[in-house]
Amino acid sequence: MIAPILPFALIALLPLPLLGLGALWGGIWVWLGLAYVSLFAFGVDEAVSWTTAPADPDQPLPGADTLSVVLALGHFALLGLAVAGLAGTTGLAGAERVGLFLGAGLYIGQVSVANAHELIHRTHRGLFGLGKWVFISMLYGHVTTSHRLLHHAHVATPEDPNFPPRGTSFYRYLPRSMWGNLTRGFAVEQARAKLSGRRNPYIEYGVGAAAFVALAGLGFGWAGVGALVGLGLYAQMQHALVDYLQHYGLQRRKLANGRYEPQGPQHSWNSPHWFTSFMAVNVTRHSDHHAHPGRKYPALQLDNAMPRLPYSLPAMGVIALIPPLWFRMMDRRVARVLADG
Repeated sequence: MIAPILPFALIALLPLPLLGLGALWGGIWVWLGLAYVSLFAFGVDEAVSWTTAPADPDQPLPGADTLSVVLALGHFALLGLAVAGLAGTTGLAGAERVGLFLGAGLYIGQVSVANAHELIHRTHRGLFGLGKWVFISMLYGHVTTSHRLLHHAHVATPEDPNFPPRGTSFYRYLPRSMWGNLTRGFAVEQARAKLSGRRNPYIEYGVGAAAFVALAGLGFGWAGVGALVGLGLYAQMQHALVDYLQHYGLQRRKLANGRYEPQGPQHSWNSPHWFTSFMAVNVTRHSDHHAHPGRKYPALQLDNAMPRLPYSLPAMGVIALIPPLWFRMMDRRVARVLADG
């Protein structure tokens, strides 16, 4: 079971020591960590075309969960070091703090978010709880609810706050998505709490977030609070951006009976780019994830029937920040997928 997990481990774990050393000592370590999760990842994806075969989905793949636990623990360590470095405790210069914020923020937004997303789809209570607390540390605990109970239930429809209709810019989508996830997730959990008699988990999300903010403040003052909030918002924005990329325009048809057609592989954009796929634990193979939410990341499938983005997720993320370029590149592709589907 080691072989299918090894490339994920090597590529996803390497930035942790680079960014951790950068938070402590600055210098070359900051820039190596930032370069790894940005320019290097983009360059390797575009320069080397390689699509890896998935693992057998019928195999237990225990190493996948082990790596997810290691990545989650590494996240907490990096978050603490990054907050310390950004707060000025470790003596970083101004430029080094900017580099650390960008590098650690990109890692948390790309790797930690993707890994926590994997964990909240696990049925094991400990793994699920670990993923939830990774999200809580980003002040984003409510996505544990909204992702599972809103996004997966209503994907590719206007009922999903994460669905961007064709012609919607990321800047219009972002506030609607973030507010919808927060408020509609709360409403769903409130209704469930009334039926079950259990406590609304939003209480845990809020108290947990407050505890992380308090720890940052006690350890590093107001600068620590600002660093934690900044990193959390940066990670949340990146998650919203990935949802935008992976579902842009691919709306399910409404049938004569008023219901939507069943979700299928044609309702998610995928990316075959191998380096960012390994680094972000195959979040790029999104169609199969929606078909099999509990399937472990090394076993997610990718075939030619699944819509594909023209470039890697990081590259498409930059393009999405320039709406005219994004619309020119994607709208005709959306029309083609919908016509074929």
